[in-house]
Amino acid sequence: MSLETMRIKDYFSLPDLFSVFNAVFGFMAIIMAIDGYLIISAQLILIAVIFDSIDGWVARKINRDDKLGFGKNMDSLCDVISFGVAPGIFLYSATLSYDIRYINILVCLLIVICGILRLSRFNVISQIGTPQDKFVGLPIPITAVLLASFYLTGMFREDIALLIMTIVSLLMISTIEYPKIRSIKTAGLSLILILTVSLPQNIQISLMNIPAMILFILTMTFIIFMPILALFTNLRSGPHVR
Repeated sequence: MSLETMRIKDYFSLPDLFSVFNAVFGFMAIIMAIDGYLIISAQLILIAVIFDSIDGWVARKINRDDKLGFGKNMDSLCDVISFGVAPGIFLYSATLSYDIRYINILVCLLIVICGILRLSRFNVISQIGTPQDKFVGLPIPITAVLLASFYLTGMFREDIALLIMTIVSLLMISTIEYPKIRSIKTAGLSLILILTVSLPQNIQISLMNIPAMILFILTMTFIIFMPILALFTNLRSGPHVR
């Protein structure tokens, strides 16, 4: 392979720019969490989710030809930063005073490890073909939205957060199928909620809890509904007889 064929500009496309912004906001969320600015960190994680959604939308609009998979791999690497490492660091910073020592570190590691496994599996199975309207396992941005919105509700509890994030981390590597959100109305509502929650504190301090609460409830409903539906479907189908 010649040096001419290794130039980044030959692979880089407009959707990748939004993936970069995804990683930028994810990295800034990590810095803010380390410095103790947890509200800002949670808001930055949610903004990263917006850019993660935009890159795929732009790629479809311009009919990007990504046969080599540069965009897909770049998107996954950025997602590891914003929705794996950033939530892990955020949760660790938010639970430093938790009574049971080291349990928070284990849960934070679980988020990162399951996130890496989830994204790696997604890249592999996307090569062999999967249903276009479904994800296998909980999408990693959903876990980030859940944690960030939970903190911004003002009802954050360390023990509940650690329990929830343990469950959703395992759901990421499960085989439960989650539908892709294609509805413009649903995507628009989610965008409005995230933007409202992400406004500067001096503008929306009196409103933040309400949209954050709505976002948290909607996300939790989405996460819980699919496993229940899968269980109900399996019970209806009954045992397989050979």
